[in-house]
Amino acid sequence: QINLPVIHQYVDYLVNEQNVKNVFVNGTTGEGLSLSIQERKQLAEEWMCQGKDKLDHVIIHVGALNLPECQELARHAAAIGAGGIAVIAPFFFKPTNKDELVAFLQKVASEAPEVPFYYYHIPSLTGVKIRVEELLDGIKAQIPTFQGVKFSDTDLLDLAQCINKNETGEFEFLYGVDEQLLGALAVGANGAVGSTYNYLGRQTNLMLQAFAKPDLALAQNYQFLTGEFLNFVIKLGFGVAQTKAVMTFVSGIPMGPPRLPLVDASSEFIVKAKAKLDSIVWPDGD
Repeated sequence: QINLPVIHQYVDYLVNEQNVKNVFVNGTTGEGLSLSIQERKQLAEEWMCQGKDKLDHVIIHVGALNLPECQELARHAAAIGAGGIAVIAPFFFKPTNKDELVAFLQKVASEAPEVPFYYYHIPSLTGVKIRVEELLDGIKAQIPTFQGVKFSDTDLLDLAQCINKNETGEFEFLYGVDEQLLGALAVGANGAVGSTYNYLGRQTNLMLQAFAKPDLALAQNYQFLTGEFLNFVIKLGFGVAQTKAVMTFVSGIPMGPPRLPLVDASSEFIVKAKAKLDSIVWPDGD
């Protein structure tokens, strides 16, 4: 079951404790693809409601394995006033080239013709390895609402080529591999969407500020410490269930269990992850 009442507390925590004022709803960490259409609509509505006058942007992921569901979710997101929609590539029957992928994305985007549209590039989960650099060529003519990419891949060469082509700055590139964010910033990423920013948002914002100064040594320190924690938990086995467990013990907000086939994080993982995170001394002394 989804727990709608907790979202009010969740929004306040993100804004007040983590200085995070933008959210990406029903994505990977939110298990969007494990939820029913009705559940996804309810969550989107609740985030929009609770985020009113508190959040700057609410982007709703509307990707699904079939086109009609994507289109229905896109129409719903538009109707409730979402600040943007995002779509992953379908990953059972996959697009095999740029033209097939763009055709699919266009059919979704056209259902929300006033809403900024993002392509959610996450080849490690979808298996769709079409380079984003190639995808961008001529995309604005086919998808007028195209705003940018949630780029959740380690291929910084592809990202850099995208940004190099984006001379007018019309597209945004939001990076999604948290442990490599500083590298993505160096090649021109505009921002980030990731699971760790739920509980390390404050530290990541301080890293962004340091990079902007620029104080590269301080920015590196924050990135290295984030990486130290992630390297530790990845070795233990770190996925959506474990992310929920970390967010629960850091925030005090019950994130609940994942939905099958995912299973709860072990108590051993929670003890070790908490001890590791507690042991890290951040540059600002917290």
